[in-house]
Formats: sequence, structure tokens, C-alpha cells
Amino acid sequence: MEKITHIIARHPHIFLLLIGAISATGFAPWGLWPFTLMAFAYLIAHIYAAVSARQAFGAAWIFGVGHFTIGNNWIATAFTFQAAMPAWLGWIAVVLLALYLALFPAFASLGSYILGQKLKQYFTVGSIPTLSFILIFAGFWTIFEWLRATIFTGFAWNPLGVILVDIGGIAQLIGTYGLSLLMIFIAGTLWILARQQYHHAMIIGGFSMAMLACSAFLTYIGGTSLQIAPKIAQYITVVQPNIPQSNKYEASAEAINYKKLSTLSTASKNAPPRLILWPEAAIPWQLESGYPYYAYRGQPGDSAVASRMLLTQLMNKDDVLITGSDRLEFNAQDDVIGARNSIFAISQNADILGKYDKAHLVPYGEYLALRWLLEPLGLTRLVPGAIDFWQGPGPRTLDLGRDSHGLHRPKMGVQICYEIIFSGNVIDRKNRPDFIFNPSNDAWFGTWGPPQHLAQARLRAVEEGLPVIRSTPTGISAIVAANGRIVKYIKPGVAGRIDAPLPPHNAETFFAKWGNIVPLILALLIIFLGSFWVVRNKYSV
Repeated sequence: MEKITHIIARHPHIFLLLIGAISATGFAPWGLWPFTLMAFAYLIAHIYAAVSARQAFGAAWIFGVGHFTIGNNWIATAFTFQAAMPAWLGWIAVVLLALYLALFPAFASLGSYILGQKLKQYFTVGSIPTLSFILIFAGFWTIFEWLRATIFTGFAWNPLGVILVDIGGIAQLIGTYGLSLLMIFIAGTLWILARQQYHHAMIIGGFSMAMLACSAFLTYIGGTSLQIAPKIAQYITVVQPNIPQSNKYEASAEAINYKKLSTLSTASKNAPPRLILWPEAAIPWQLESGYPYYAYRGQPGDSAVASRMLLTQLMNKDDVLITGSDRLEFNAQDDVIGARNSIFAISQNADILGKYDKAHLVPYGEYLALRWLLEPLGLTRLVPGAIDFWQGPGPRTLDLGRDSHGLHRPKMGVQICYEIIFSGNVIDRKNRPDFIFNPSNDAWFGTWGPPQHLAQARLRAVEEGLPVIRSTPTGISAIVAANGRIVKYIKPGVAGRIDAPLPPHNAETFFAKWGNIVPLILALLIIFLGSFWVVRNKYSV
């Protein structure tokens, strides 16, 4: 033990980096949440004991580099599916991203340290109570985690609260960032217990356990909102064709890939009307009419109408096929100048019932930021093609119309792939849908990315009180109920389909009504409470 302590004392930065890396094992697919809690307890202790603002900032930044490098390691896999750049560049991209993302926990720690020092000076205390510091740190962590998801287009992947997804029912009240605050409370309780301050541990630990019990209760009863069943049962078919990324864009594989999709989509003639749900960018055809002729060359019938007619052969009366396909943008000379990552809803009559354009695009995946600088250096975006994708207008609800009996189909919100991770920004609040469809292509992301993506989609279901349906080429495709529980799923690397009724949605949740203003106000109140606790205890510290 003395030897370990000596090594830590001599190499504190390396140890912090290692502890940060271990903290990321609490996320899927490992789920080692006790390690995450202990790691964050160590970070809190380190920041509390810092002797300068620079030390507090630097320690949290190093911890964050380890945390985000391991948590986002799946990004490196995406570089193995393109030939324009070397695969090893993927790991450089992971580390560079981690160096940036680590600034957010660093600034959260800096804010906590500076406020603590100001409180000490103003109230002339030797050190602020540990309970006060936990409250202040939890509030700053929550605010900066939200900022990480917001500024410079945002990167919301793996907020700390997603670790609680299996008992995350309280997210319908306080959102995902409120769950992150709760995680800091629990980690802080471990720190206080290690200091043998049992009175403070009972206060914050008791509160944390009460919140967890409430969250678990809300998860298993389905939530506080009234469950609303559709007037008629709407059946869905979720298709996972198991098309690997290695041949997705090869022209020679187009017919094989379409056969996989079509074989998994057909149903008997007496089957009830369905929504057939295909993954993101499932087909390479242009489904929208009005483009120059050359844009349709090589696809069925060399036209959009002929291609849509082919799709209707997979459908029964009143079925609707919802598939991913790109849209194109042209200049006055009919040259392609941009594309949109889109979803089309096709009726059994080959009509387009609605379409949605992805709004939250992946930097360097779907567009090349600073193209003028990076392209001459040989760098390009990961998705094949020389043109950038253009963003859509944001969350929209698609009206899928009425069936032949005059009955309304359920209204559908769409979030394509990466968009589903942005808490509070996944539905049109003025036109609330009945469910969210999350077509994705997780074939890029190795073994860690898909389960992490699914976990975050489950929290969107809880927050909004809406079922979330995921269709991906290689998994994990799933039906998620409005309380975040997985109804059915298809394992990664398996071709299959899910036939099931669409789960009911809940009435509008508290979070759905107010959004991330709830956890942000909660964070500010917690910081104020931590500061007040210093005032209350200024003569007893």
C-alpha cells in the first residue's frame, strides 16, 4: 500500500489520467458504475484539496482526457471504413476530441474551486464544509455538461446521468442533466464517507437514495403521466438487414443489400396495416421527383416514381414504408451543390406522405468544417462523397395521413442517428408526436458505440414520455417504451425484424413541457444552497 501511495505521489497526473479512463467504464457496454462513482469521488477529493485554481483546473482536465478518450473510443472505428485517410488517424481524432471535451469538467472544477475560495475569504472560514463543496461542484458540473452539448454545435455524447438509464424514471421531471447532478451527489457521498463525516454523509446520501428510489419507482410504474393508448392498434415492422459498413456504398452490393431489406419487410396478405421502418440511408436512390435526369441514372426505372413503385411491392394495403435516403440540392446550372440526410414516408400508392431532413449534422462525418484548410492537407469527411450535407430546420412532426378507413395514423417525430442524443431538442413542442423514430447507422461505431447510443435514446423516451423506435443496419434496433424500458430488440450483427404494436405514449411530461431550463435552474439552486450552507456553518468549521 505504501508503494502504491508513493507512486501516486510521484506521478499524480498519470494516476488522474488512469482514474479518468476507469470512470468511463460505467457507460455501456461495460456498465461498471461502481468504478465511475469511486473515480468521481477521487476527483472531487482532488479538487477540494487543490492549493490553486490552476491545480484544480489542470487535475480535472487530465481526468477528463482519460474519461473522454475511453468513452469515445468507438470514433476510431469509423476511420477504418474509408480509404481517403489512414485508419490510425482515428485514434488521433479521439484524443484530440478528448483534449477539447475535457475543458468542460475542467471549467466546472475551476468554477467550484473559485467560488469555494471566495466563500472562505468572505466568511473567514478555514475551509468550506465538504457538503457545501459537493453541492457547488454538482451544480457547476450540470451547467457545464449542458454547455458541452450546446456550444460549437455541441457534443452531447455520454452525459454522466446516462449511467442511471435503467432506473432513470425521474428524468421525466429533471432531465438527463438532472440525473448527472444526482450521480455527483452519490460520488460525493462516497467521498464524505471516506472522510468519516457520517453526519454530512447521512444528509446527502439519504437525499440521493430517496431520489434513486423515486426514480426506480417512476421507471417501473411507467411514469407520472397518464398513458395514452392509440384509438386503434398501430403495428410496426422494424427491419435490421445486417448490412456491414464495409460494403454499404459499393455499387456491386446494391442489389444484395436491397434484397436483404425487402426479404425482411414483406408480410402475409392478411397482416394488419403496418409502419415499415428502415434504417438511416437504407437505399441509395433518389425518391424525390424534379431532379435533372442524370441524378436518377442507374436506379430502378431511372426515375423517382419507378423507384417508389418498386418499394410498394413490399407493402400491403394501408402500409407505410419509412426509409432513409438522401435528398440533393442543385444550383442554376443543375450541378449538385449539397445533399440532405433525409427520411421519406412512402404510401402504398407510391406517394410521399412526408419527409424530414437531419438538422444536427456530425462534424467531419457529414460535413467538413474548415474545408478550405483541411482539404488541401488530404483530410476529408468520413461519409463517402465530395459534397457536404446541409442541415434541416430542426425537429418536425410528420403527419402520416389517414388510412383507407379514414382513421388517423400516429404522428411521428424523427431524429436521425446522432440527433437523438441531444436532450430537450428532439421533438416539435408545438406539434407533439405520438412516437419518435430514430433511424441510425451504428455500423460505423464498433462494439462500444451502439449500446451507448441506445442508452441515450432510452433517456429521450423517458424525458418526453414517448416510445422511441430504432432501426439500424447492424444493430442495435429496438422498440423502447415511454418509460425507457426495452420492449424488444435485435442483437448486433444479426439480420432480423421486429413485429409488434406501437407502444402507447404518455401525456406531456414535466420535462417535455419545460425542457433543460429545469436542470439548469436546479443546478443554480444547488449552488446557492451550497453557498448558504457555508454561511450557516461559518463558525463551526
